[in-house]
Amino acid sequence: MKHLLLLLILVFLTACAPSGRYSMRHDAAPIRAPYPEEMRDVTVTSEKTSVSASRPYVVHGKRYTPLHSEAGFTETGIASWYGRKFHGHDTSNGETYDMFAMTAAHKTLPLPSFVRVTNLENGNSAIVRVNDRGPFHDDRIIDLSYAAAYKLGYHRQGTAKVKIEALLPQTNHHNAYIQIAAAQSVEQLGVLAKALTSEYQVDSKIVKKDGIYRLRLGPIEDAQVAKQLLDKIKANNHQNAFMLYSE
Repeated sequence: MKHLLLLLILVFLTACAPSGRYSMRHDAAPIRAPYPEEMRDVTVTSEKTSVSASRPYVVHGKRYTPLHSEAGFTETGIASWYGRKFHGHDTSNGETYDMFAMTAAHKTLPLPSFVRVTNLENGNSAIVRVNDRGPFHDDRIIDLSYAAAYKLGYHRQGTAKVKIEALLPQTNHHNAYIQIAAAQSVEQLGVLAKALTSEYQVDSKIVKKDGIYRLRLGPIEDAQVAKQLLDKIKANNHQNAFMLYSE
């Protein structure tokens, strides 16, 4: 009788244990609140779209076809969040889910992509990076990380009505140049031009205007890269260098 009782208890515990790849049967909030630095809006950048996450797929008998571009995408509906059950597991584009990162799951947006999510019930908004698929409930349009839901103020009730707006990286159509020096003799600048081109691996040119020769590095397409290079050049005995956006 004693052995039979132990066997029944073992069977019961086995039946209650979670199955599949998740160690938890039901999702739950973390034991701490997100830190302020964890809830900062992500920076919208240009990233290569995941090929594997761009293919049509089927979940619960329903077929989904990912978008080729997020440009102009907007959507209004119910948002939810996901937390501890999924923390540390793979996302649909092969990254590791972090419930304290500003990320989200969407059924069809390209992975990765960036969206602004606004809680229409309180006006709070956040910029998140979409790197996962879901939520697979007909009444929900997006699943936010716990940190993002916390920032939007619906982490307690679990869902909220939101508006999604896709964001694209800002492009600077004006190439940047860094002017290093000016002189009346082109020979004076020629040696310096070769040295700087070799040191910084950036094209150089000497232009003449109003009888004065000017040494410039560029063009540089990325404004942030140009700013970082300018800082290096100024720190390297060229304090009078400056940025300009035309030749």
